[in-house]
Amino acid sequence: MGEPRPRRRDPDRRERIIAACLDVIAEAGVAGTSHRKVAAAADVPLGSMTYHFTGMDELLREAFTRFATGVSDGFEAAMAAADGPEEAEEAVVAVITDGVFGSQRDLVLTHELYTLAAREPAFRALTNAWMARSRAALERHFDPATARMVDALIEGLTIHRALDTEPHDPGIVAEAVRRITRPR
Repeated sequence: MGEPRPRRRDPDRRERIIAACLDVIAEAGVAGTSHRKVAAAADVPLGSMTYHFTGMDELLREAFTRFATGVSDGFEAAMAAADGPEEAEEAVVAVITDGVFGSQRDLVLTHELYTLAAREPAFRALTNAWMARSRAALERHFDPATARMVDALIEGLTIHRALDTEPHDPGIVAEAVRRITRPR
């Protein structure tokens, strides 16, 4: 009998699987995501999937939590950098026009999460936590009711920007933000 094979050290395997899961979701949607596809994208043996995750739900929760946390961190940084309400308004306009979601991939992931959250309470808790973080960041500069309205405006205009076939006018975005944050 030969000597036992040494165990392969791969301390980043779990993290690589989570990142690959987001890539697969962006490419194939949640419905097209499988352990086999994620394992192939992460370049890990299929058995690693069940070693690191109890099932697809846990993997999806981990992946979407990572995604939502990353987007929230960026939004919080933008709001923290604003010095007062006027700079906060400018930051909100930049988030909408330049992209709270830095790419088409991020937009797809967001919509996949929203669709999943519409059906699954565990994912709804994740989107609620994401919205709560967004509103808290906005409340650095605006009262809670205004923060909620601005948060909804960001979501709505971002969706429109992503799906509309015509270019968007940043001036209209700035006007919409001002109408909410500075009522007449």
